[in-house]
Amino acid sequence: MIDLIQNTPLNILQQLPIWSSGEKVIGSTVAGEGNMNLVLRIQTTQRSLILKQSKPFVCKYPHIPAPVERVDIEKAFLTLLMIDPVLASKVPKVLFFDAENHLMGLEDLGKGTDYLGMYQGKTVLTDAELDTLVDFLVRLHQLKPANFPSTEAMRLLNHEHLFDFPFLEENGFDLDTVQPGLQEASLPYKRDVELKAKIKTLGLRYLSEGSTLIHGDFYPGSWLAVDSGLKVIDPEFGGLGEPEFDLAVLLAHLDLSKQPIAFSTRVMQRYSLPVDWKLVQAYRGVEILRRLIGIAQLPLAFSIAEKSTLLSRARTYLLP
Repeated sequence: MIDLIQNTPLNILQQLPIWSSGEKVIGSTVAGEGNMNLVLRIQTTQRSLILKQSKPFVCKYPHIPAPVERVDIEKAFLTLLMIDPVLASKVPKVLFFDAENHLMGLEDLGKGTDYLGMYQGKTVLTDAELDTLVDFLVRLHQLKPANFPSTEAMRLLNHEHLFDFPFLEENGFDLDTVQPGLQEASLPYKRDVELKAKIKTLGLRYLSEGSTLIHGDFYPGSWLAVDSGLKVIDPEFGGLGEPEFDLAVLLAHLDLSKQPIAFSTRVMQRYSLPVDWKLVQAYRGVEILRRLIGIAQLPLAFSIAEKSTLLSRARTYLLP
């Protein structure tokens, strides 16, 4: 197996069994700030493309094991979306897939930026962009494939960091290394018996496979602004689940990026499919809590007082 790294020599990249006859690799750069996988932009004599390789660990956190087959799930997800012209226009096309090397080649959508700048006010989400995101979910959640690959291993990984690790009082992660005072601010939620019972029940529900195709990680790091408009990337947590989860993650990150309160109302009004909005709110609360006191931290521009207020609001989403 060829194990790629950020600065893999071009002669090694050339050895991959994926190039057309006469195609030569002439350049390689890191494409974005991927958390789960190694993602490279490759320039050849014929084209520019994105090369993504999954490894048996989380690339950003190598001490965390992860299913190496997750790239198979992403391929299946992106391939399935090609049946809908609107969805197909919002995601990269799969150009090739090398199962042995856990490697996938994707259409290069063009150099752009993700929306992580929203957390610090550097990127402003417009009404039109929000509508695009909601409309994407409406179309995606109408897909109910009968034979999608099992995503149990990925759900188990995500479950630990959504519903378990953040709420352990002694988990070995000192939140004061993120921001002084955050460890103390987290303790009421790690000691809240009623809250943790609700989260445990919700976590068991999350582990059950659903019937609706969901993205699974629908947050600003999975949205890409390019010349042709807003695109959606990185569905490695995609699979059959509950549509409420995607909506919850979207709403939670509107909270986490200090977007106008009216945006939440806009999402709920524009999303036209029937869902359980109480369940959406519960998942929303968990996503906020885990992003504030779990290991998957974000570049947030919040004071401790603001984080404490948001932690309290997240609790009311779970226990209204």
